[in-house]
Amino acid sequence: MVVLVGLGEHMAEQFLPLYLIALGGGFISVGILNGMDNLLGALYSFPGGYLADRLGTKRALLVFNVLSMIGFLLVILIRSWFAVMGGAVLFLSWTAISLPATMGLVARVLPKDKRTMGVSMHSLVRRVPMALGPILGGALIGALGVETGVRAAFGAALFFAGASLVLQQVLIEPDAPRGPRTSHQAEARPWRLWREMRPELKQLLVADILVRFCEQIPYAFVVVWAVGTAAAPGPVSALQFGVLRTIEMATAILIYIPVAYFADRSQKKPFVVMTFAFFAAFPLVLLFSRSFGVLALAFVLRGLKEFGEPTRKALIMDLAPEGRKAGMFGLYYLVRDTIVSIAAFGGAFLWSIHPKVNLLTALGCGIAGTIWFALRGRDLGRAQPTRSSAAPG
Repeated sequence: MVVLVGLGEHMAEQFLPLYLIALGGGFISVGILNGMDNLLGALYSFPGGYLADRLGTKRALLVFNVLSMIGFLLVILIRSWFAVMGGAVLFLSWTAISLPATMGLVARVLPKDKRTMGVSMHSLVRRVPMALGPILGGALIGALGVETGVRAAFGAALFFAGASLVLQQVLIEPDAPRGPRTSHQAEARPWRLWREMRPELKQLLVADILVRFCEQIPYAFVVVWAVGTAAAPGPVSALQFGVLRTIEMATAILIYIPVAYFADRSQKKPFVVMTFAFFAAFPLVLLFSRSFGVLALAFVLRGLKEFGEPTRKALIMDLAPEGRKAGMFGLYYLVRDTIVSIAAFGGAFLWSIHPKVNLLTALGCGIAGTIWFALRGRDLGRAQPTRSSAAPG
């Protein structure tokens, strides 16, 4: 499921900024799209967690997949940047709305001392289509042009999502029947769930927000910096940018398993601090990247920002109350991404002033978030091994 949906998603969505500019949307439309991505990700996260707790993983994923497919169809059938925005409201929902359900499933089937490895395996599998998708999408754009190539990529995304819909319903085990007590565990009111959030998780949340400001301020403009526009071409082609994304994902894939192995057996805080430091360093290195070779080094660094991401997600699941893990995960992302969406919208205005202003502002936010967690973050310590086996399904 993750490979199929992800392959279509990253063939198409990575090049949406170029498509919006080609359709006449301009830089502001790119900023709006990136802001929507963060804001909708925030707004969808909590309903995604609630529905996963309420409906069960299998039925919730069916609903989420259908929403994405409708969004792909809008982009394919209507040649307008307004249609892209309308479709994005639906297809941008996939990652945000499905992640709480997926993390809840990982927490349910794995013992606590194996969750970092479990989240890492999920993250590793997600990076396979992240590595291959941009190359395929870049090849389509190189052969067909930006407009036709992006729409062809969305056609492929629609096909893969349909195949995933069928397979996920066949391969995912049904959720266990819910008794009278468990049927009321899903909490629909985020403010009540907020009261149950532990202080350790709130400290992580503050640092994570600052670091995501660092990531999202320049996020949508990385492809513009590298590929450029028709009026001002950048140092690399669309296909070469796809190769850069593959380099990033390959770097992440190589570090996931060894990092998860040591994180499950030692203190988790150092891994998260190092991750935040890599986030902060990327915009600084990107500022000096004016050739494919230097960009490749920057994207290796961007891949290293995944160093402790599974560890961070495992911390969230460990700190969430039993029976509401998907809901708490969704609440965390609701709060984080609602605030971070401000940075995504503001990134367009900073870029309009000057790309250096955008990148240096991102750097400052990254440094602040890293220092905050280094000083205020709490470590849960090593998870105690358990002799119990993973639950079936």
